[in-house]
Amino acid sequence: MNKMLNLISFAAVNLLITACYSVTTSVDADLFEKTLNETPTPQLVDVRTFEEFREGHLVGAMLMDIRRTTFISQIQRLDKTRPVFVYCRSGRRSLDAAKILEQYKFTKVYNLEGGINEWRTKGKPIKI
Repeated sequence: MNKMLNLISFAAVNLLITACYSVTTSVDADLFEKTLNETPTPQLVDVRTFEEFREGHLVGAMLMDIRRTTFISQIQRLDKTRPVFVYCRSGRRSLDAAKILEQYKFTKVYNLEGGINEWRTKGKPIKI
């Protein structure tokens, strides 16, 4: 009986740990920039529309509009073992994109809290 109880307890704890584990970290613009710059080969993804991207984007960003049907095929070309940095206008779409990246077994995802709006507010570089 004790062995069965121990096994059930172990399984329950393991399930809780797994359920709480997230590969996504949402960070402010300063930490996003610092971590991006310290990562040897980062994958920087802008999940906004083409029109938004043309108005200005982070240097080195790849456009992968989360609202397009091609989004999944585009993210599947990324390296799942390397960190992915995602952003949008305000942080909502990029958080949705981060959840999708998690579903596709990416190992580390950074979400820019406040999106490019926050980035601009902090006076960080934008490519137009």
